[in-house]
Amino acid sequence: MTQTDPDDPKGLIHESYQIDGIGPAECRSIFLDWALSLPLEHDSAQALPRLLTRYEDTDPNHPMTQVLRDGQTTLTTPRRRGGWRSRPRN
Repeated sequence: MTQTDPDDPKGLIHESYQIDGIGPAECRSIFLDWALSLPLEHDSAQALPRLLTRYEDTDPNHPMTQVLRDGQTTLTTPRRRGGWRSRPRN
């Protein structure tokens, strides 16, 4: 029996590195599935650097490596959602 990786419980990131000819769009889709499938108690902002460390040295030019890098920036840069920026409050 194989032990699952808590940072990649479904093995999605690992498998993406095994797919020949995978492109950035497919990697982004897999990344989204990975992010949505993490248990609530597992912090993706902490898991991403560990995954990147695991794969970046062996395959730095793989599209998933870039998606993981981009994911770190996206997860750490909060964005305002909805509403007016300067709407006065009553």
